[in-house]
Amino acid sequence: MWALDLDLDFFLNDCCPLAPKGERPSSDCASPWTEAAVVSFLEDALGLDAKKPIPGRITETHDGALTFWKEQMNAGKLSRPFSVVHVDAHADLGIGKPGPGFVLNNVLGIPPAERDAFSRYYAQKQLDEANYLLFALAFRWIDALTFVRDPFSRADLPPFCERTEEGYRPIRLRSFISTLFEGKNGAEPVIPLTVYNDPAAVCVREPFACMNLALSPRYAPKEADSLVPIITRYMHLV
Repeated sequence: MWALDLDLDFFLNDCCPLAPKGERPSSDCASPWTEAAVVSFLEDALGLDAKKPIPGRITETHDGALTFWKEQMNAGKLSRPFSVVHVDAHADLGIGKPGPGFVLNNVLGIPPAERDAFSRYYAQKQLDEANYLLFALAFRWIDALTFVRDPFSRADLPPFCERTEEGYRPIRLRSFISTLFEGKNGAEPVIPLTVYNDPAAVCVREPFACMNLALSPRYAPKEADSLVPIITRYMHLV
């Protein structure tokens, strides 16, 4: 099964720096795509059809995807593991603070069936919108990851996403802790990684079981909010 994971900041003509808490980036930072460009990408690149909306949810920050996915799995509407198409100006795999160290050195030591109690990671101030996708990989929820960047995305893929001449090596999370507990927890899974650096090159034709849209207000100027009604044509909110 496939989940479509969208961030509003993808649909801008530049990548805005993170605004202070409670604020939005300046409108001078970036402009939203036109309606025609958004529709073309959603329909031509991702194969969406407004006449066949997909179960979906809007979240303020992108880490809300974890709650949505867990609810869908608990309801039997999303099977674990599932594949993710992550459409975002950012990889959300742990570059910057708090970084990947907590996941690699702590989460990977926990039995897999107990890892996804993520309220404790919030309490420890280790989980946020910039690394939630790394947590989902560590939970063993995801069996393949497609990352669609925009042309203005900064280089923010962590070292475990190794580039080759042909593309990227599959991700396998590793640390001393994961090796130490491999006899008990089993080997961490190998997760194929596909990265698109040009939205025009994207052609995904997968039957998405669900989709979510993060508003990411600290990364997108308020003018980008005009795109939300366009994107939500393709989902029915659950």
